Amino acid sequence: MKIAILSDTHNLLRPEVIEIIKGSDAVIHGGDINSQDILDEIKSVMKPNVQLFVVKGNNDKEWAENLPESLEFELCGLKFFVAHNKKDIPQNVTADIIIFGHSHKYYEENIEGQLWLNPGSCGRKRFSLPLTMAVMNVNDNGYSIKKIELEE
Repeated sequence: MKIAILSDTHNLLRPEVIEIIKGSDAVIHGGDINSQDILDEIKSVMKPNVQLFVVKGNNDKEWAENLPESLEFELCGLKFFVAHNKKDIPQNVTADIIIFGHSHKYYEENIEGQLWLNPGSCGRKRFSLPLTMAVMNVNDNGYSIKKIELEE
């Protein structure tokens, strides 16, 4: 299973990101989408039966009032927890994979058996940080994460 993991698109869905989404079996967005149009575009390029998991970011306003602040779900036997801001993740979260965004800075660390992952920002360039996202591949042997650096 190939999982596209992105965050902080800020009203811009880059062509490279669209291509990755098109080839994915699930998509996880860590918030700051900024408009329903971007969410609709993501849905329109996904293959049939692809699961989409989205949380609300601090820049997702009225249009996103029905989006959750955090999500817990299971894919391929792995437990996921997603929230936009790392500070909103409970200390005792029991997930295998913890995904967050907000800082626009890629972060990947295994802490006490849990993967903490911030895919960075793949929308509008902000600060001096590179544009990034992640792809997770899950198979019978476990999972691997690939950091994707995008062109500016």
